[in-house]
Amino acid sequence: MKIKVLILLFVLVVACRDRDKSGKILDTPTTGEITISVDESLKPLFQAEIDGFEGLYHYAHIKAKYVSENAAIEDLLKDSVRLAIVTRKLYPQEKQKLDSIKIPGAQILVAREAIALIVHKDNPDSLIAWNQVTDILKGNISEWKQLFPPSKLGELQLVFDSPQSGIIRYLTDTLGLTTLPAFCFAASTNEEVFAHVSKTKNAIGLIGLSWISDKDDPSANQFLKNIKVMGISTDDDYLKPYKAYIAMKKYPLSREVYIISREARTGLGSGFIAYVASDKGQRIVLKSGLVPATAPVRLVEIKREPIQKITTK
Repeated sequence: MKIKVLILLFVLVVACRDRDKSGKILDTPTTGEITISVDESLKPLFQAEIDGFEGLYHYAHIKAKYVSENAAIEDLLKDSVRLAIVTRKLYPQEKQKLDSIKIPGAQILVAREAIALIVHKDNPDSLIAWNQVTDILKGNISEWKQLFPPSKLGELQLVFDSPQSGIIRYLTDTLGLTTLPAFCFAASTNEEVFAHVSKTKNAIGLIGLSWISDKDDPSANQFLKNIKVMGISTDDDYLKPYKAYIAMKKYPLSREVYIISREARTGLGSGFIAYVASDKGQRIVLKSGLVPATAPVRLVEIKREPIQKITTK
């Protein structure tokens, strides 16, 4: 009986050690509750990271808002969330806002990913040169026959995930664009981009790679049944957004993933950042088909040599 009482007391002490006097769970690196904003194009990767973190720390709860990149940054600056997960660093004026209220605004690189171009599964034209991509975005190419003369698909459609998309921001920053052509339009989510491309033969969709890069993800495999991923050429080779090409910086639409924090002290946000940057978190990045930022990536080069014919005497 005494042993049972001691065990019960031990369990109660352990259960209460991370709570305040009112019974609320304390905010520590492994306990508590926070809200974070995540660029919606990164949702599959960071939902997996959150699931892994909460599975390891049962008294930690992270509520993720999956929004546009611009909305995630705004949430952070307005103190609506403690972390923003996006594909860029803060602009100087944004960093200055945090500096003015003595918030460090740590910006931690945690992964490298890419933007994938997708087309309808029956589209015979799934290879495109990088200069053609830039000409489309500048409005110099507006019809499929300008890309592939035999094509009968007519006018191009270019569809993004959001009007305030990090994908649009990346492309306009990279190419120095101020506007996009009239045949470009935004859906609301990456799922809607897939839905539109899967039923529109003349469309090209732009999505975050993590939506299709995890081969063990049933949702990713379902998406891949209805679309093709385009190969992009900057020289002679047409490259798809495989992690080897992202790691070697050969795929032209590669980008970096940052967690930006406004925590003034070490709390649950800091604990989540440490987890994502740790071996466990970086293995999730790797399994998701992306490139870890804080762990080495092993690249294997396969030399293709002709097989010699074996003759028998």
